[in-house]
Amino acid sequence: MQYSLKSDKEIAAMRQAGLVVWQAHQVAAPLMKPGISTAEIDAAIEQCILEHQATALFKGVPGKVPFPASSCISVNEQIVHGIPGARRLQEGDVVSVDIGAKLNGWCGDAATTYAIGAVDPRAQRLLEVTEGALHLAIEQLTKCRTWSQVARKMQEYVEHAGFTVIEGLVGHGIGQEMWEPPQVPNYYTRQFQIKHDFVLQPGLVIAIEPMVSYVSNTFRQLPDHWTLVTNDGSPSAHFEHTIALTKKGPQVLTAGPNGKAWGVS
Repeated sequence: MQYSLKSDKEIAAMRQAGLVVWQAHQVAAPLMKPGISTAEIDAAIEQCILEHQATALFKGVPGKVPFPASSCISVNEQIVHGIPGARRLQEGDVVSVDIGAKLNGWCGDAATTYAIGAVDPRAQRLLEVTEGALHLAIEQLTKCRTWSQVARKMQEYVEHAGFTVIEGLVGHGIGQEMWEPPQVPNYYTRQFQIKHDFVLQPGLVIAIEPMVSYVSNTFRQLPDHWTLVTNDGSPSAHFEHTIALTKKGPQVLTAGPNGKAWGVS
């Protein structure tokens, strides 16, 4: 598996991009209430990114239709890549907000999922388990030698809690580009271990992003050419951080100035 390791100086630059992403999430968080449209949330996120002299990574990403927004906002059965628009949030929704920003040539990427008002207890547990899978992964980076060992533990944790890791959607390396090698799955396969596994070593920077659902581990794409939804229509959750492995251990580049954020103890 070919991928680039980052120097301490490059990781420090990525930390600045990660702080912009964190700031944008702080802007989004208080808006996550019934009645607001996903377009309104996206507009506030975009303004925050621009105010920090950064670029929204998602806007204009090529596809059959270039991605039209600065963030991905995915509601209920929508897993990732949801396009913000006129839809208004309702009590009981679970909503994933994924934000990427580029500052001075370096990228940061993070996502979290919100409960809108009072949600079904199973949906609340889904969010807790998905965030827990991210926390587990960060914790295991210093205990495992290869990523496949971490991925196996993530999958076991999610399944033991009674949920399912969505397969075919993975995290990624990140640096001067949003998507760089290596691929970072949240589940274990023998094929990945044999052909694509990678060693956890200082200088590695990856976006870890478990995506979890009730039962279905498969998905389909909506006609908008972007939004991915669970095949059975059940809710999903998505949590993500950009993580650097350093000689001192993992550094969460998209955490807040005090080092705290979702999935971080």
